[in-house]
Amino acid sequence: MSENIGFIGLGSLGMPIAVNLLQAGYALTVYNRTPEKAEPLVAQGARQAVRPADAVTTGGIVATLVWDDQALEDVVNSEDFLDRLGPGGIHVSMSTVSPDTGRKLAELHARHGSVYVEAPIFGRPEAAAAKQLWIPIAGPQEAKERVRPLLEAMGAKGVFDFGEEAGSAVLVKLIGNFLIVSAARSLEEALAIAERGGVDPTAAVSMLTSTLFTAPIYQSYGKMIAEKSSISDSKIPQKDVGLLLTAAQQTQVPAPLSGLLLDLLENGERNRT
Repeated sequence: MSENIGFIGLGSLGMPIAVNLLQAGYALTVYNRTPEKAEPLVAQGARQAVRPADAVTTGGIVATLVWDDQALEDVVNSEDFLDRLGPGGIHVSMSTVSPDTGRKLAELHARHGSVYVEAPIFGRPEAAAAKQLWIPIAGPQEAKERVRPLLEAMGAKGVFDFGEEAGSAVLVKLIGNFLIVSAARSLEEALAIAERGGVDPTAAVSMLTSTLFTAPIYQSYGKMIAEKSSISDSKIPQKDVGLLLTAAQQTQVPAPLSGLLLDLLENGERNRT
């Protein structure tokens, strides 16, 4: 824990992860486009960077957790970022981006002598705070071994290795998010039919998620939907299903369900505006 860790991106998920690192005893330098978001971490002992490169230590580890492909590329291509990371440095990308972007950035890092490791996250902010995250990982073996203790300190309950090829871990993340969104939309539709048909949706979801559909996703989302609790209005599902559909098209794999789900998400967004 003697080395300083850089952490870029203090959104709803990045903040509890950064807190976990501080509580684990890591020295932390943080950067966020909105500087005020770093204040709670600075109060706990983190150092605040003025620009992304200032969160980087030559030969060290820097983690990024930003919104999308463009935001990630903006960080990597920002002034001095790759030059400062230098030989032996590792960039742990925890963002959900396209496999193409992962491969492109891995090649870019290699040309600068540094290493790009994918480690996207399965888990909501409350799961991060409870250290119940699931993380697929891809990248050079030696780098993965070096960052594994860091991922565990961030809150990983399990780390799953998908080899050395960039793009693999983020593809698993996109597939997982597609299945999560599919389950949530199916539950919304099914429980609406149950309620309109005179069946108590809470009783229905309780029976189904304790017998046939015992996966945590069905249990948590089913309970929320049955109780009319708000499930996230985030634009993440639309972004990630779109990325998966693009990956399917590039590999010439028919993906009719992905296309249908994306249409539903886009129509829902248009109806809200």
